[in-house]
Amino acid sequence: MSKVVAHMSMSLDGYVADPSDGCEELFGWYGNGEVEVPSNDPRWTFHVSAASAPMLREAFDGCGALVCGRRLFDHTKGWGGNHPTGAPLFVVTHRPIVDWPHPVTFVTDGVASAIEQAKQVAGDKVIAAASTTVVQQCLDLDLLDEIQVNLVPVLMGEGIPFFPNLTRTPVRLTDPEVIAGKGVTHLRYQVEH
Repeated sequence: MSKVVAHMSMSLDGYVADPSDGCEELFGWYGNGEVEVPSNDPRWTFHVSAASAPMLREAFDGCGALVCGRRLFDHTKGWGGNHPTGAPLFVVTHRPIVDWPHPVTFVTDGVASAIEQAKQVAGDKVIAAASTTVVQQCLDLDLLDEIQVNLVPVLMGEGIPFFPNLTRTPVRLTDPEVIAGKGVTHLRYQVEH
């Protein structure tokens, strides 16, 4: 059975993007190393440290479906129809796009429905919860199994926080698995249900 995993780069003070949705300060580690890691889309190849490479390969190869919100979908322009994981995309929205030219499933009846639909296609691979609102709702609905944080050594001061407005707290996590990369520390926590 598939796990639901949140996987994001985050500043030391808890932000996953700046106030304008920019991630430049957080994504430098994707290009600061000597190991080439191709994504499932030929437009994107990453160069990371030897320590970060296995984790990034696992994220690409192990993803069976991706669930995001409409805001992230719009901001990325739907990744041009192909997310770097190559996984089927489920977008939680109240405003589905009727004539979107690429394969995508617009889900209008909530995050729980999107996760359930994603499970139908993911098999035993991971379902990536790929936006802060989706992660928050998954935590509040007790649907999230794992949190992976790529902790970047920068203080942004303001921006979009990873975990805003949780209603079901405290959320208890296991001790982290830790991988020290170059310009990033990868932390993996299991959510205690």
